[in-house]
Amino acid sequence: MEEVTVIGAGLAGCEAAYQLAERGIPVRLREMKPEKMTPAHKSEQFAELVCSNSLRGAGLENAVGLLKEELRRLGSLMMAAADATRVPAGGALAVDREGFSACVTERVRAHPLITVEAGEVTTIPAGEVLIATGPLTSDPLAAAIGERIGGGTTLNFFDAAAPLVSFESIDMDHAYFASRYGKGTADYINCALSEEEYRAFWEALCAAEEAEVHGFEDRKVFEGCMPVEVMARRGEDTLRYGPLKPRGLPDPRTGREPYAVVQLRRDNASGSVYNLVGFQTHLKFPEQRRVFSLIPALRQAEYLRYGVMHRNTYLDSPRLLDRYYRLKSEPRITFAGQMTGVEGYVESTASGFLAAVELSRRLRGLPPVNFPRETAVGALGLYVSDASVEKFQPMNINFGIIPPLGHRVRGKRNKNAALSERALSALEALREEALR
Repeated sequence: MEEVTVIGAGLAGCEAAYQLAERGIPVRLREMKPEKMTPAHKSEQFAELVCSNSLRGAGLENAVGLLKEELRRLGSLMMAAADATRVPAGGALAVDREGFSACVTERVRAHPLITVEAGEVTTIPAGEVLIATGPLTSDPLAAAIGERIGGGTTLNFFDAAAPLVSFESIDMDHAYFASRYGKGTADYINCALSEEEYRAFWEALCAAEEAEVHGFEDRKVFEGCMPVEVMARRGEDTLRYGPLKPRGLPDPRTGREPYAVVQLRRDNASGSVYNLVGFQTHLKFPEQRRVFSLIPALRQAEYLRYGVMHRNTYLDSPRLLDRYYRLKSEPRITFAGQMTGVEGYVESTASGFLAAVELSRRLRGLPPVNFPRETAVGALGLYVSDASVEKFQPMNINFGIIPPLGHRVRGKRNKNAALSERALSALEALREEALR
């Protein structure tokens, strides 16, 4: 059987390599770490979670919860690793960051049909290739891709990660554990701010000095991962209606909702590290410490990682790729992950899974599995390859790209649950074929 070269050992690349190998296809997995690292990467492990440790909502009343359940039923390596390393996060699926990567790395390296080769790839190899090098694709490989697909077809935006702080440095006299509206377990630390404290924090944040990034401007910031300082500049109350929303989080000391609340989410299994939810930032490191110390609970916070911002590169996929993430002009080349324009850990995983399933079946002389638009996996691939999309931007999975039910269901949650039920029924009809 012909060997497939998979470039990039992030979530999409590892998922693709594993699914190919599980179907009897030998894989050569090329990964430039640890020989070459990017500013956003800190670990030598595969499937490193660069930004948040949350895979977002777990319930079937939201689209990403549906996508996760589909992937579970299809034997996804990433979902198996996520479930094995889960940490408390209320209604979300969050993982122990290092444990998750270690689990994936071990499973990939142990597979008898996967050969791992370290070192930067600067040209597109001959033969069947799956490129999953992510938003930080190295300049030589990005140039090689650009030459292959034609100039002017690669787009950029900027992505940001939130700081991590140690639990022991959080002043719990000014914070409390709670879940919003008392739903689920009290997994989040909530840092209350009075109106005066919030206004001082907001003013300092708006005036804080950012690190230099060539080409950065607000209009290029992806809305789903916007730096907190950019959000703050959009208006005094923008944060209070966004990541600092206090609704449903009464302070047990007063019995009343604070003026604003900064939430912290557990980042590892032991609970020694916490993530500032919604605080993706590109402020200079000293500025982060200065401004965030205006949050009373974080006055003496120990920063284990400051927020960072990096370039995110993606393709004009509706013009370039088909529903299986193959390059239309040269089908031996397949793409997966964020460079296709899917946004998010789970979406990247789904693209790697679908691309690998199609590629393995094609190499074995089998017809493709056409996941319908009613499924989240199918809807994502069909959106990315939809030539009618004129202004293509990276997007998370959502129910808006899944066909409506065709009958009325009262209540948004009930409607979304019904959409998920229909999707999983459609998936079951294809599941046996997809696992072959």
